[in-house]
Amino acid sequence: MAGTTEHVAAVTDADFAQRVLASGRPVLVEFTADWCPPCRMMAPVLAELAAERRGELDVVALDVDTNPQVQGRYGVLSMPTLMLFRDGEPIWTAVGARAKRRLGQELTEALARMA
Repeated sequence: MAGTTEHVAAVTDADFAQRVLASGRPVLVEFTADWCPPCRMMAPVLAELAAERRGELDVVALDVDTNPQVQGRYGVLSMPTLMLFRDGEPIWTAVGARAKRRLGQELTEALARMA
């Protein structure tokens, strides 16, 4: 699946609630698909970010083609969509690929607003 690496785990409809909503720390979810070129561009960015922020937040990828329930629940229509969850709620959303520096700044700002 696009987006999964050693630092970016795959989540599914079946384990989304446990691994994302019930997580004790923030979780960045990439809604992705194998057919999505910008999603493939984001894979190394998310892997680096996940490695750098290990312990601060988790980064996971959800394949929308095989996991339509979560995609539908959050109204995700475009890939990649990035959604940051904290305490079971989405606190920040962005659509489209972005540079690592920009994504890092956006996540830092989103987390600071919710602190």
